[in-house]
Amino acid sequence: MYMTAHDKADDSGSDRLAAARAAMLGALLSASHTSTLEQIPDLVAEHAAQVGLQEVRIYLADLQQEVLSPLSGAPTPAGVGERDEIGIEGTVAGRAFQHGRILPASVRDPRQWWVPLVDGTDRLGVLRIGAPGADAETLLDMERLAGLVALLVVSKRPLSDTYAKLVRRRRMSVSAEMEWRIMPQRTFATDRLVISAVMEPAYEVSGDVYDYALEADVAHLAIFDAMGHDTAAGLTASLALTTLRNSRHLGEGLVRAAVRIDEALTEQFGGERFATGLLATLDVGSGKLVWVNCGHHPPVIVRTRATIELDCPPGPPAGTGLHLPVTVCDAQLQPGDRLLLYTDGITEARNRHDDEFGMERFTDFLIRHQADELPVPETLRRLIHHHLEYHEQRLRDDATVLLVEWPGTPYTRAEAEALTGVPVEAPTPPPRARRG
Repeated sequence: MYMTAHDKADDSGSDRLAAARAAMLGALLSASHTSTLEQIPDLVAEHAAQVGLQEVRIYLADLQQEVLSPLSGAPTPAGVGERDEIGIEGTVAGRAFQHGRILPASVRDPRQWWVPLVDGTDRLGVLRIGAPGADAETLLDMERLAGLVALLVVSKRPLSDTYAKLVRRRRMSVSAEMEWRIMPQRTFATDRLVISAVMEPAYEVSGDVYDYALEADVAHLAIFDAMGHDTAAGLTASLALTTLRNSRHLGEGLVRAAVRIDEALTEQFGGERFATGLLATLDVGSGKLVWVNCGHHPPVIVRTRATIELDCPPGPPAGTGLHLPVTVCDAQLQPGDRLLLYTDGITEARNRHDDEFGMERFTDFLIRHQADELPVPETLRRLIHHHLEYHEQRLRDDATVLLVEWPGTPYTRAEAEALTGVPVEAPTPPPRARRG
């Protein structure tokens, strides 16, 4: 089959547009080097418009992932709702965020699109992009623009009070401020594992923290629950987590890390403050889990439709200064296992009828929603909202979950992206509506 002159002209035009959009991404990156977060929306809109992506607007999810608020150069004060904010439940923009899919604002007339804004695998919000009659290449360009915008937002937010005010819907306690600052992003994935976490009450959390880090083929995992519900609890948890990281960076093992955390808390608080915790390593190649338990709830494995509580003799909580031996335990994960580290605020908290949420309700929710094939962070978002509803939005204790899924054989790129809500490359646009 021969190409006509018209076909060649079309191909040439497409090639020029593709080259222009690639150049636009480079120019946007260069322009961002000396910009502030507040300047990013105008920079993005200006550069994108030059290649036919119109009226681009950035929407960021709030801390509890309930609404999407527009990022602008003059945001409203913390705790004051944006006039243009969009609910995550029951909206097209919300579905794009929840499921990690590029969606048209209207299937009948796809002139505007909602594009997930994801930093690696950590969900930030969505982009709204105007692109009438977008084809597959245009949708791919939208995804790539969103990927760059996410990187720009994340690079600017540590020094931006604007970001902190935008994603908060009410006042935050000092202890919660400390803890959100030191914890890693809520979702992370490679071809060997997926990690995701949630924590509530987001604005008043005081003693819970989680942590994870990768070192070659080893994933370091930890969760702490400090006694009390005050600023001192936040200080205790922060000191425990920082001591753990310092120990890891020195190349020390789990036992030595547990001893050092106990010594640090005892020295600082004189035995009056302590924290329970689990410190673990997971060999992402073999699936071997090794952990020590400092007076904490044991880890739990969700395997198909069953749950397995991993027994291990617990040592005393860190900060007691008892200097008792620490037991190292290990277990072998099976492909597809989901490992859960959690705090007692998830299972033992009671509602106003004095009924516990309980381990069965906790794990049953995860099992049922795993069958729905939702992204892992979306499953946890729904879990914590269900937990809040059960307690009528009033939690008496911190509730934290750190979930790790281990596939055994490496995920394909598409599998890892589906598990974390990253848009698949080159999505297919919806069919055009029939006229008449």
